[in-house]
Amino acid sequence: MQTTTQQSGLQPVTVVPVPGNGAEDVLVAEDGTVYTGTDDGSVFAVSADGDTVRRVVRTGGRPLGLEWLPDGRLLVCDAHAGLLAVDVASGTVETLVTEVDGERMVFCNNAAVHDDGTIWFTDSSRVHPIERWKADMVEDTRTGRLLRRDPDGRVEVVLDGLRFANGVALAPDRSCVYVAETTGRTVVRHRVGGGRDHLVVDLPGYPDNIATGTDGLVWVTIASPTDPVVERLITSPLRLRQLAWRLPEALQPAPKRNTRVMAFDADGRVVHDRPLDAAAYHVVTGVREHHGRVWLGSLVEPAVAWFDLID
Repeated sequence: MQTTTQQSGLQPVTVVPVPGNGAEDVLVAEDGTVYTGTDDGSVFAVSADGDTVRRVVRTGGRPLGLEWLPDGRLLVCDAHAGLLAVDVASGTVETLVTEVDGERMVFCNNAAVHDDGTIWFTDSSRVHPIERWKADMVEDTRTGRLLRRDPDGRVEVVLDGLRFANGVALAPDRSCVYVAETTGRTVVRHRVGGGRDHLVVDLPGYPDNIATGTDGLVWVTIASPTDPVVERLITSPLRLRQLAWRLPEALQPAPKRNTRVMAFDADGRVVHDRPLDAAAYHVVTGVREHHGRVWLGSLVEPAVAWFDLID
């Protein structure tokens, strides 16, 4: 059952439960069906009205980023199993990528797909898997990568040394690819065929998934506001950083309760900045603008959520 919550001065958010925790990303089909993956390995399809939820597949891993492939299949970035192509009608799974240059991916995270079938995707860390995402942030391993899978199946490292490579989005004209660096609190722009440059974007926290909406804007989630403790740890000696994430869970730095998404134009200018009610839905890691409705996913919530753009 959908529920709508609102705090004074904040725009309402409608929460749609799914039968699994951590509905991390969201993808909207043309008919309004919303797809999301949860931490039990399931990918669910939620009807546009939120009344019906069906399991599409169990990947056996941890599905994160979702995109459409040109042949109509669902691309799943599975943190454990790599890049997967899923037939949403039959649930048939094809594995596309598990290794890069003979090395198994540790943390496949998010992707964007070109019309010609080229897949741009991230491997967040070459050191820590998803279960130790805090460790990669605190240690600031700088081992994240932006990768490209060509239609013929060849895989190439496009950008290396990223600070927790996360969300990926393609510009509407396909001239560049955007990738979020969570630890760096920035978005990197890679000009196709021309190298990378940092967008001049003052992010007020740690970005997660990003996506180009039907409005042509790059939407960015702010999973947590900037944490002074994390920022101090990042500049501390490595040994101290390694000890910090080995502390009991209750003593480790944790995302602050926050629900916020932003949208930028191609040059990094802020078009939307939407702080939302975090009482019922927080740690927003997925965002998808679809004809004026903005869908949200969360690393921790057993639900997706949405709000309508109101000017």
